[in-house]
Amino acid sequence: MPQAPSRPLVALQPGAQRRSLAGHPWVYSNEIVMDEAARALAPGTLVRLAAADGRPLGTYGFNPHTLIAARRLSRDPDTIIDAGFIATRLERALRLRARLAAEPYYRLIHAEADGLPATIVDRYGDVVVVQLNSAAADRLQPALLEALEAVLAPAAILLRNDSAARTLEGLPETVTMAKGAIEAPLPLVENGVRFFADPAAGQKTGWFYDQRDNRALVAKLARGLSLLDVYAYCGGFAVQAAAGGAASVLAIDRSAEALALAARAAEANGVAGICTFRRGDAFAELGALDEQGVRFDVVVADPPAFVKSRKDLPQGLRAYRKLARLSAALVAPGGFLFLASCSHRVGPGELAAEIARALQDLRREGRILHQGGAALDHPVHPALPESAYLKAQLLQLD
Repeated sequence: MPQAPSRPLVALQPGAQRRSLAGHPWVYSNEIVMDEAARALAPGTLVRLAAADGRPLGTYGFNPHTLIAARRLSRDPDTIIDAGFIATRLERALRLRARLAAEPYYRLIHAEADGLPATIVDRYGDVVVVQLNSAAADRLQPALLEALEAVLAPAAILLRNDSAARTLEGLPETVTMAKGAIEAPLPLVENGVRFFADPAAGQKTGWFYDQRDNRALVAKLARGLSLLDVYAYCGGFAVQAAAGGAASVLAIDRSAEALALAARAAEANGVAGICTFRRGDAFAELGALDEQGVRFDVVVADPPAFVKSRKDLPQGLRAYRKLARLSAALVAPGGFLFLASCSHRVGPGELAAEIARALQDLRREGRILHQGGAALDHPVHPALPESAYLKAQLLQLD
């Protein structure tokens, strides 16, 4: 029988165990007794966390230098955290995704909700892209790679470890191949439509699987209508709407490389003739289209995060209001507006309030048809609602 691992003990401040006992998987630095021994632990050390009265709380990855100081891996303080442990979680996640997605293109591991804190694994068929966003996740990289080999045996594994979160953890930002090679762009299929992504050089891990369900909803509404997609990236909304029967599509993005992949997707799906791709700044292009009196039946605005830290919140909310106002101004009467925020510090109520204020600025009426978040392959930990980062609203405007 395997022997219980010997781990450093880290204790909580008196009374600080309430959230942990309620299931919250994070512990903040001000909740921990940061004595000399705790401060001396190397970032990413696996520790036994205990309440002030000695009650064991589980096995956690620990970093004494970050605000989120401990992330729970198991409620059992004696759990052996190795490739077998990770493989069990990969297998569970794989069974779930097999029910959720018809094709092997999805987010396989979504951090805490899939039992692997700060770990992202996106799948592109026989290629997987990994992002490790904490010191503990980074130290477990060899075990994760071993588990991926045992469970999936992918042809290639890309480590896309260049997120801003790694800087906060004291980790370097790197992009490396752990196995095989990638011949970009990679093909993928979403809702029956072919696309192309560049996981090594594109945004995040190359593709935003989180909008899968929202894209299907917009494509259904856009059948026979004109659609404008700003922040179009590789054409997720634009090309899917065109493939679903939209009459015309204009896609705008600042990245020439992303637009080239969008155009390639349009060609692959036989809809290049109804798609126009334009490079430009979203705010400037929206304003110019309004001045020209151009209107669309459907307008989609899916921007990058406007709020990346708490201090950015007031300015970011003003940016969402401006984007909503400029976008709504281009919606023809009876048309539809889809607007999303991936800023985890912006709550659903705050986004809804800014959209409502934008409509009031324009003196326009309408109705909310749908309020949603990420696709089902981006589950949310029940005790970690702040991880539900994606918010979206679909409205019809009079």
